[in-house]
Amino acid sequence: MLRVVLDTSVVVAALRSASGAGNAVLREVAQGRLTPLVTPALFLEYEAVLKRAEQRIVHGLDHDGVDRFLAALASASEAVEISFQWRPQLADPNDEMVLETALNGRADLLVTHNVKDFVAAVARFDLRVLRPRDLLMELRS
Repeated sequence: MLRVVLDTSVVVAALRSASGAGNAVLREVAQGRLTPLVTPALFLEYEAVLKRAEQRIVHGLDHDGVDRFLAALASASEAVEISFQWRPQLADPNDEMVLETALNGRADLLVTHNVKDFVAAVARFDLRVLRPRDLLMELRS
């Protein structure tokens, strides 16, 4: 089973499109093929973004629906304790917690729609970064 860190972009896209690659990645989580790694900070970011009014209009969940989704995601996830901060490594400070989750959790890979934001840093740490569709192609090959 692969241990992965899901960037917020993947979780948001998953709820916005039932037929998209992000949603398919979450189905792999539900089937036990992937274990998401999370920290409290990353999980709180998922919640904050998913509960924004503009996101709720698109994904159609109210606050309770988002809470139920997050509870299900939490039950499939492994908590990571941040014992060492690697900042700064990335141009976007909001991506730092995603990278730190992957490094501290010894993730097999980081899954994001924004690969270019992570490429330079992950090369230094021998961490793979894939788009959701690329992860799905690997799982199916």
